[in-house]
Amino acid sequence: MRGIIEAVCVSPGGLPKFAVPSAMAGRLGLEGDAHNHPQIHGGPDQALLLIAAESLALLRAAGFAVAPGVLGENLTTRGLDFAQLAAGTRLRAGDAVLELTRFRKPCRQLDFLNTERPGAVQQRLADEPHLAGWYARVLLPGLIRAGDIIELTERAV
Repeated sequence: MRGIIEAVCVSPGGLPKFAVPSAMAGRLGLEGDAHNHPQIHGGPDQALLLIAAESLALLRAAGFAVAPGVLGENLTTRGLDFAQLAAGTRLRAGDAVLELTRFRKPCRQLDFLNTERPGAVQQRLADEPHLAGWYARVLLPGLIRAGDIIELTERAV
């Protein structure tokens, strides 16, 4: 399984995250990225959040105003079927090696997307967890650039 990194996104804290051309991925995430609630978000097992561009397209079609970085993801990918991946799967993203840890659980930080019905985006993401994205740890630090290949290197067992 192989795809492309469409966007690399960071923020000084909070949402949305903003696209940058590239960033160094380290044990605690991307250089230049921070979290408003570090007791909940971030840490070595949630160093990066990956969301598929295909998921964003489905959410847009459902009426949610999403684009790369809006959901707080660090990497927006295209070409990986997130529903077919499992915790423990390893991916090479640019020069870095990542290991998926768990699906993201949608939280109230996404409330700004619920213009029609309170909790709508959180419910959609809870119903289809692969749309919410994968958290990953960084096994091998490295530079990740928009346009880089992201590919499966080892399936979870």
